[in-house]
Amino acid sequence: MRVAAIDLGKVRVGVAVSDDLGLLAHPRAPLSGKSPKALLGELGKMARAEGIERFLVGLPLDKMGLEGREAQRARRFAQRLSDATGRLVELVDERLSTVEAARRLREHGVSAKRGRGRIDGEAAAVILQTWLDRVQAGRACGP
Repeated sequence: MRVAAIDLGKVRVGVAVSDDLGLLAHPRAPLSGKSPKALLGELGKMARAEGIERFLVGLPLDKMGLEGREAQRARRFAQRLSDATGRLVELVDERLSTVEAARRLREHGVSAKRGRGRIDGEAAAVILQTWLDRVQAGRACGP
C-alpha cells in the first residue's frame, strides 16, 4: 500500500510518499498551499498516478496535546482531501516533526537557509516514517 503524508502550510505544503514496500518515506518537492482547490487537484493527480491509497495529514497539536485553530484547519482540509480523492485520510500528530526535520537536514550538512525549500517535505517524511514504523511494529507483534 502506498501512503503519502502532508505537512500542511499556508504557503508551502510538504509531501512525502512511501516506497512500494511501505517501509521508507521519501520527501517530495513542496506544493503551494496558497490555493486549497489547486492543492487538492495536485494531490488527486498524485494519488491516481502513483497509486496512493491513504493520505496522512499532520495534525498540529500544542505541547499539551490540545487542538487550536491550525488543527481545525487541518481537520477541514483532511475531510476535503478525502472527499476530493476518495482515499482514506488519517490525521496524525505532527508535534516536533519540523524540529526533527531540521535536525536531519543539519546532520546532512544542509544549512537553515538552504534547507528552507526542503524542510516541509522532510517534515512530511518524518510524519510518514513514524507512521510506517508503527505499522511495521504492529505487524511484527501480530498473531
